[in-house]
Amino acid sequence: MPIVSLTNVSKAYPSSDRGAGDVVAVDDVTLSIDKGDVYGIIGYSGAGKSTLVRLINALEPATGGTITVDGVDITALGERELRRVRGGIGMIFQQFNLFASKSVKANIAYPLKLAGWSKPDIDARVTELLSFVGLGDKAKAYPEQLSGGQKQRVGIARALATGPAILLADEATSALDPQTTHEVLDLLKRVNKEQGVTIVIITHEMDVIQTIATKVAVMEAGRVIEQGDVFDVFSAPQNPASQRFVGTVVKGIPSPSELSVLRERHAGRLVTFSFRDGSTSQARVFLDLAQEGLEFELVFGGINDIRGRAFGHLTLAIRGDAAAIDRALEIIGERVEVTEISREGAR
Repeated sequence: MPIVSLTNVSKAYPSSDRGAGDVVAVDDVTLSIDKGDVYGIIGYSGAGKSTLVRLINALEPATGGTITVDGVDITALGERELRRVRGGIGMIFQQFNLFASKSVKANIAYPLKLAGWSKPDIDARVTELLSFVGLGDKAKAYPEQLSGGQKQRVGIARALATGPAILLADEATSALDPQTTHEVLDLLKRVNKEQGVTIVIITHEMDVIQTIATKVAVMEAGRVIEQGDVFDVFSAPQNPASQRFVGTVVKGIPSPSELSVLRERHAGRLVTFSFRDGSTSQARVFLDLAQEGLEFELVFGGINDIRGRAFGHLTLAIRGDAAAIDRALEIIGERVEVTEISREGAR
């Protein structure tokens, strides 16, 4: 059974303009998140992804549809029952949301005090969490004395304080530099692997999804337009919006404008080879070309890796005898997808 399940879920707000219809932020969304997933929800600003998070932790009521969290239909619960459900859901934020007037220790202890834990148990839990997030020496520090990455580590520790089964991360790395982002994502991987916490990551950054997520849903205008295994969505996106997102981290076949630049800079026939997990290797393609006595250079594209599975597109400028090029492409085409994008300048 999924730990989170949304079925035909919608959320609409009254319009600020009189006479106008409601503003639909989430539109007929259906998706399932299995226990142990790191599930990415990606979309441009205004896609509805942050509203979707607020529906999952019941900070907003759904206008329609059903939302099940850990086997409980939260759309049928009153506020008292919803508070208990929220106790099993941790939340981390883009701007950290720490109490500036409280120490690191007090920030992490806050949800435990609300939950009625004893002082000895709170002290032991805070010490454990500080060690886990690598801030064992920062218990007495205040947020203003911490770097952005350290603040987010405190936020993660606080979110984990009561031992939630689900962790929601809303643009949790957007305020961080690339190196700190990498460190925080590594910590979230440990949270998932070592503590068994299911993580839902809301982001507009495709490289975050590539780094950590196991599954992904792409949102546009309040709807989920594509979802599935991260490798499948990245290696063969079906929806144009998904293709635009994937294009930010994966270079595919050159666009007409890119092709024009390549054509000016490189002689030969421009050919794109598309690799997917289980197809032939790059080295074998290069060997096949060399065996025909052809010259070639890599002019566009790259290969990506998602948890040991490789995919990508390489565009080569190939020079040599036309018949030899044709033979090589026919041989290679039996194992990988071959797209000849320009014959201009061949010699």
